[in-house]
Amino acid sequence: MAWRVLLAVASGAYADLALERELRRLPLAPQDRGLATELAYGAIRQRRLLDAWLDLLGKVPAAQQPPPLRWLLHLGLYQLLFFQRVPASAAVSTAVELAKRDGLARLAPVVNGLLRAFLRRTAPLPLPADPAAAFALRHSLPDWLAADLLAWLPLEQADAFGQAANQAPPLDLRVNVLRSSREAVLAAFTAAGVPAEPLVDLPAGLTLTARSSDLRALPGYSEGHWCVQDRAAQTIAPLLDAQPGERILDACAAPGGKSTHIAELIGDVGTVVAVDRSSGRLQRVRDNAERLGLHTIKPLQGDAAALGVAQAADLEAALGANLAAAPFDRVLLDAPCSGLGTLARHADARWRLTPAAIDTLVELQQSLLAGVAPLLRPGGRLVYATCTVHPRENQQQIAAFLAAHPGWQLHLEQQLWPQPQGGDGFYAAVLQAP
Repeated sequence: MAWRVLLAVASGAYADLALERELRRLPLAPQDRGLATELAYGAIRQRRLLDAWLDLLGKVPAAQQPPPLRWLLHLGLYQLLFFQRVPASAAVSTAVELAKRDGLARLAPVVNGLLRAFLRRTAPLPLPADPAAAFALRHSLPDWLAADLLAWLPLEQADAFGQAANQAPPLDLRVNVLRSSREAVLAAFTAAGVPAEPLVDLPAGLTLTARSSDLRALPGYSEGHWCVQDRAAQTIAPLLDAQPGERILDACAAPGGKSTHIAELIGDVGTVVAVDRSSGRLQRVRDNAERLGLHTIKPLQGDAAALGVAQAADLEAALGANLAAAPFDRVLLDAPCSGLGTLARHADARWRLTPAAIDTLVELQQSLLAGVAPLLRPGGRLVYATCTVHPRENQQQIAAFLAAHPGWQLHLEQQLWPQPQGGDGFYAAVLQAP
């Protein structure tokens, strides 16, 4: 299954969708499901490092090998390098058997020979003399990102970023305090044999300390007692300081984690207009709100950059009032971004992103900020957030906005970096309208 996921991703598929498709095709027991996920995602994250080993040990460079052979060797090497619980002999023999069974029989001796050559080698992988290239290889990152990280951070912090980007992220939950409490959810998990711990400094946050095969089967899911949300993402909605009865805009809302958090924080009293361009993604907002029992969320399909112009009538219908007479008290713009703070969660993202793509995202973020700013009442609060660590999308973006909008004030700016112990990278700026 993991091999098929790697082949699909190499052909252009997204890793999470490719894995989901394979899991539907061949349902697995929970332990096997976890192994397939770790094999696939881990080998995708470590692609650069694994290619370097193939270049060193093989007669043919990795990039010139037949793709099915290259990805099969990646799976074998990944287990030998990173797995403690899989015996080396099993990692080699299963790779060889896959080659024989699935169309690579004539190359099975190559698989066997290269993996065994790795086991015989005692010296570590030689690193390039250039510090940025060595850093990129150690952490399996593209050259441009490695160079940027070393320019932004001291080496120790850059190394922590690299470690975080290559670990399976923890699974964090946010308790719906309108339907339960963290203590009650933890007690229900304990009774069901589900290990979990509270998250410090997050009153509704907890984390699962062991993987679960099907979250929907956990206690409290169908009752709407909790939802999945990373610990760093849980810090964003409270920055709005939203109050019961207020009108709040979540400008890029899907899949709804922050919309539902806002609704819970205001006691489900007020109006939360949740905007997204995709009807399919907006349906996820509806589904999440329904499961959590939240009624203040008003989904609206549209372009947040044009809400006050091209879609003013739609927005007024969602508000139930004239837009000019009823602007928003708070606006959350969780903007589309490069996602550099979530590389551990999106295994293939580092190989898709380019500096040119960031240029396009910066322009989109600028248009979104300019589009939502006029929708805020005088003195209202705007929170701009991203799940990236790139200064052009974060600090520089806000500096440019403030320079172009006299009278606006910056009250808070924070950059959370992804951590090896858990937590995505997030940026947030709290702005006040004149």
